[in-house]
Amino acid sequence: MMEYSKKDKSYTVEEAKLRMAKYCTYQDRCHFEVEKKLKEMRMIPAAQEQIIVFLMQEGFLNEERFTRSYIRGKFYYKSWGKNKIIQQLRLKRIPHSLIQLCMDEIKPNDYYQSCLTLVEKKLTQLNNQLNLKNQQKIQSYLYQKGFESDLIYECLNELRLNKS
Repeated sequence: MMEYSKKDKSYTVEEAKLRMAKYCTYQDRCHFEVEKKLKEMRMIPAAQEQIIVFLMQEGFLNEERFTRSYIRGKFYYKSWGKNKIIQQLRLKRIPHSLIQLCMDEIKPNDYYQSCLTLVEKKLTQLNNQLNLKNQQKIQSYLYQKGFESDLIYECLNELRLNKS
């Protein structure tokens, strides 16, 4: 007897609409993620378009809401910097203009404080030794988190001033 995996299952447009509505209700999604899921469900392009239009009309799929939610989540919970957030949103095919519009979700003071907190945390892990080698480690860590070099230098300088 031949067994079918979930990927082999075929869906009607109505079943796919319901499934995708649940998918979008669980967590905000972008068009790219929905399109990818519909392709995995092996929906034909015409059905994909019909389902996406339905999801948008019913409020399940909203690119701006997704972008704002993504920015808040990655910054406030994962402590990502703007560069990493932008890079990841670009991978999800979010237009640059929309990303720029939604970046106001990150308050400038919160952004600075987050960078400063990460510098202090990393310095603590490095036994509070602010030598050249450890500064490079901190810079590298914060670049990886997506923070801008000028902000990293500013936070390191503030830390140096507070230590003296």
